[in-house]
Amino acid sequence: MTDYARPLRIHQPRRVEVGAGSAAEVGAWAAAQGYSRILVLTQKPMLGNLDRLALRGDVTVCDQVHPEPDTDNLDLVLAAARLADPELVIGFGGGSVMDLAKLVTVLRGDQTLSDVVGPNKVTARQSALALVPTTAGTGSEAGIRALVTDAATLNKMAVESPLLLADMVALDPDLTLSVPSAVTAATGIDAMAHCVEAFTNRKAHPMIDGYARMGISLVARYLPRAVADGNDAEARAGLLLAAYYGGICLGPVNTAAGHALAYPLGTRLKLPHGVANAIIFPHVLAFNQPVATDKTAEIAELLSLNSQNLLVDACDWCAGLGVSMRLSEHGATAADLPKWAAEAHAIRRLMDNNPRDMSVEQVEAIYREAF
Repeated sequence: MTDYARPLRIHQPRRVEVGAGSAAEVGAWAAAQGYSRILVLTQKPMLGNLDRLALRGDVTVCDQVHPEPDTDNLDLVLAAARLADPELVIGFGGGSVMDLAKLVTVLRGDQTLSDVVGPNKVTARQSALALVPTTAGTGSEAGIRALVTDAATLNKMAVESPLLLADMVALDPDLTLSVPSAVTAATGIDAMAHCVEAFTNRKAHPMIDGYARMGISLVARYLPRAVADGNDAEARAGLLLAAYYGGICLGPVNTAAGHALAYPLGTRLKLPHGVANAIIFPHVLAFNQPVATDKTAEIAELLSLNSQNLLVDACDWCAGLGVSMRLSEHGATAADLPKWAAEAHAIRRLMDNNPRDMSVEQVEAIYREAF
């Protein structure tokens, strides 16, 4: 059986609007569907942009979503959702907002979070779902997963189900024009990491490889431009597409060691997800190079990196976008690293996807190299 004939299942949103001003299509679509009770999940900085959704009817806004949300935050948002009893939930923000919006649509019935953690455990959805990303990074709008941090253990929990798929998505680059350069850089590298980790994955598939190549190419072309000039509308639109392609990669293939190593940095250091991935990305790319030689060479070519000096060049590429690449500069201590290494190594749903086996000692060595 050729790679092209290997079975693959892809889920994508039922409707996707792309382009400047497309956020207004959410309101038109909601009205056409007859949704009169609407809940918008967002964060305070986005409140001034809510009118771009052109919503009608009884609209409730919850702006209490935290960065890297935990189960306590999910409970708070669920309480607001139960009061609003919406027919439509809209996630208007970055990956944290969109992930909680997904969970809110399926956890207002009989199931609790503990019932649905893992793949294909969700049994019903209580409302429709629209997702409008305001950063270009996670690609959550494209996929069927939602992540939330356990407030007690600080471990990431993943829920995966086709019932988390959006009914409607709007990719409106106008919403990203005000994103600061530091956030633009980190989220853009996160989008690229999704593509790179799927591209070099043990589960890699030619169809997903196509999306990964497009995503990496778009980030290589447009991320430096968007960081240099936030008003570059073409660059902003290109990065939104890159993030969406990365989200498609996450569905049937998912990420690997890069994200596994990044997760403890987010939960323990409270680093934004994009920053954590940016710090780790060059190290895992170089670690995997011996077993993913051809694909790593292709990634290096797209990013204009020297394959013979990959780690240094990739670190310089990220640092050139303004990312502080040393863990010690973000509050980490040397004593933290062994604990984080054991935690990352235990995330088997991702580590088992990595093209090269990685021991706990090798994880710790990467952390020390990044320290």
